[in-house]
Amino acid sequence: MTVTTTLKSAPPTAWFGMAVVALTIVVALGAPWIAPYAETEIVGAQFQPWSAAHPLGTDNLGRDMLSRMIFGARNTVGLAMLTTGMAFAAGSVLGMLAALRGGWTDQLLSRAIDVVMAVPPLILALMMLAIVGASIPNMVAVIAFIYIAPVYRLARAAAMNVVRLDFIEAARLRGEGTLWLMRREVLPNIASTLIAEFGLRFCFVFLFIAALSFLGIGIQPPTADWGSMVKDNATLITFGDVTPLIPAGAIALLTVAINFIVDWMLHRASGLKT
Repeated sequence: MTVTTTLKSAPPTAWFGMAVVALTIVVALGAPWIAPYAETEIVGAQFQPWSAAHPLGTDNLGRDMLSRMIFGARNTVGLAMLTTGMAFAAGSVLGMLAALRGGWTDQLLSRAIDVVMAVPPLILALMMLAIVGASIPNMVAVIAFIYIAPVYRLARAAAMNVVRLDFIEAARLRGEGTLWLMRREVLPNIASTLIAEFGLRFCFVFLFIAALSFLGIGIQPPTADWGSMVKDNATLITFGDVTPLIPAGAIALLTVAINFIVDWMLHRASGLKT
């Protein structure tokens, strides 16, 4: 089935999700050229109302909200993608390694993952960031480390269903090594599961980064971030201004859009027609 045929079979919800994701990517990549003002430029008084010069008003320091929203897309989404990619790269490799090697390798990795998963993610992140300090590199490393655990468990479970099959045993009898088996035999057979999980896990990481930024230990000022923008402008809600809800709505919209795409992918992978 070609890509064109696959896209034609997509339901309206999946098309909506792809449109939102595509728009977010365009805005994120073109932020320096699309935004009317610089990311940290103070262009007016605090909390100015919406106007022609500032379509979404200004924030608590007098920075243009529209520009901050545009740059926030690049920062929040970009860091979430990087973090999810790191977690999946490590978690998938370790999960497949545990399934292929078994024995003590599987036991040691699985027990270490159990220890990580025994602590609630937010509490673990707060504890680790309190130790290493709140910065973007540290935040990315901590969140990626935390999300290696669920990715590992999924990759291991999916790989365990593959390593028992005859073609894996045949490859082993040919003398193929573990890395070759992971790359050529196991990964192609669990790729669809990992891709679907990547979309769901991206949503979790995206919301996690926004939550940490809202708490003040995620993306640090003056870098634009949708989570911290909600916190910085929360005072306006008291006066009936919906401006703080705009970054919150952007977070919700992108999360729903990605879930629409993932639902469609899982529906296709299941083979169901209705």
